[in-house]
Amino acid sequence: MRFLIIGGDAAGMSAASRARRNYPDMEITVLEKTRDVSYSACGMPYNIADRAREIDDLVVRQAQVFRQQQGINLLTGHRVDRIEPRTRKVFGCTDRDEMFALEYDKLLIATGGSPIMPELPGFKRPGVMALKSLEDGRRIKAYIKERNVRNVVIIGMGYIALEMCEAFRALSIDIDMVKPGPVFLPWMASELSQTIQAGMVSHGVKIYTGYQIQGIDAAEDKLRVVCENLVLEADMVLVAIGIRPCSELAVSAGIETSVKDSIAVDRGLLTSNEHVYAAGDCADAYHVVTGDKTWIPLALRANRAGWAVADNIIERKNELAGVAGTAVFKVFEFEVARTGLSENEAQRFGYTPQSVTIKTRSRAHAHPGSSQIWVHLVGDKKTGRLLGAQMLGEEGVAHRINAVAVALHGQMTVDQFSQTDLSYAPPFGPVWDPLLTAANQLQKKIR
Repeated sequence: MRFLIIGGDAAGMSAASRARRNYPDMEITVLEKTRDVSYSACGMPYNIADRAREIDDLVVRQAQVFRQQQGINLLTGHRVDRIEPRTRKVFGCTDRDEMFALEYDKLLIATGGSPIMPELPGFKRPGVMALKSLEDGRRIKAYIKERNVRNVVIIGMGYIALEMCEAFRALSIDIDMVKPGPVFLPWMASELSQTIQAGMVSHGVKIYTGYQIQGIDAAEDKLRVVCENLVLEADMVLVAIGIRPCSELAVSAGIETSVKDSIAVDRGLLTSNEHVYAAGDCADAYHVVTGDKTWIPLALRANRAGWAVADNIIERKNELAGVAGTAVFKVFEFEVARTGLSENEAQRFGYTPQSVTIKTRSRAHAHPGSSQIWVHLVGDKKTGRLLGAQMLGEEGVAHRINAVAVALHGQMTVDQFSQTDLSYAPPFGPVWDPLLTAANQLQKKIR
């Protein structure tokens, strides 16, 4: 069996490592176009914030470990340009301009995602950056140091944009954020979104929503982000408007795609070609609430999907339930988390959503150090089913959201969730956990 993997990050190396454990004699080859494999991409904003740390601290396992200790033929600097399903071959080029062709019995496409860069004037100028790969992190960190960056314009207001706000402010860098959309965080309940926005402004971040970006030019030693009725100057521009799945290889090979051009896979990660699998940010998934296909790039999903592919390449035995879209990030003093559907998303999927937003304490009434915590719950009025949650607070959010995620996987109703036996101790929450308080309030709306 020749198992060939395109992509050497989370999904690809998880699949390679597990395949080696499952099948000690299998021929396993990984093709990675960069020189970096197996690193913590989610840790990059925090690393960038610390001038003393090297970006390579984020490498989880060096390439030679895979080669020497696990016997995986890991070929870095190898870019795949074409897949030929009929002959089961891939063709590509090394970073030394050497052409190669390799055969496979089973193929995994784990090409991940790439940052969205607008096709507007000036977005290829030096100093206009995106953050996705470890090499992106190196460039940003080096640019800040070499150019003594004092102010940055961030285009976009998603997870990475917000995390990088905190990183830049830790380096005493001034920040302007701008986006064409009129709402700061459109996926979030308005009270929570407004609270985060106010918190960011209090840290000196200037936020501009509803400004259509026309391009980026330069004047003297400054970059200028040009919008309608607004020009923002900066030493550096960070483009953080999201990512797209790297599915071009699959498309050119005639493999089917689905949501947002992600590669379509079944629950065992098999594509429309019987010899080709896909996993990670390039592939779609099933949503545990709706049962429909979705595309939500998540680190845990990538690793889990890699394992499943390794289990399935010879004997089909690992099918994944799907994703709830559970995510958490930190922005200054706030922990922000979500799982499942927002009220607007629930409506689009044909539910009759009802929601509540409650604000309570993060600790028991008499315990010192308590702060405010917000919980927004969404349920379906017709079925009583719990559909999703959003949370915000200075503590107690990051792990609390997992209770809702488990409830969504279990397809619990709001009534059932309100009866769960959640833990209590004064340093960690009130006797009525904030989630239970919100569920009790939501019950009144959906009964």
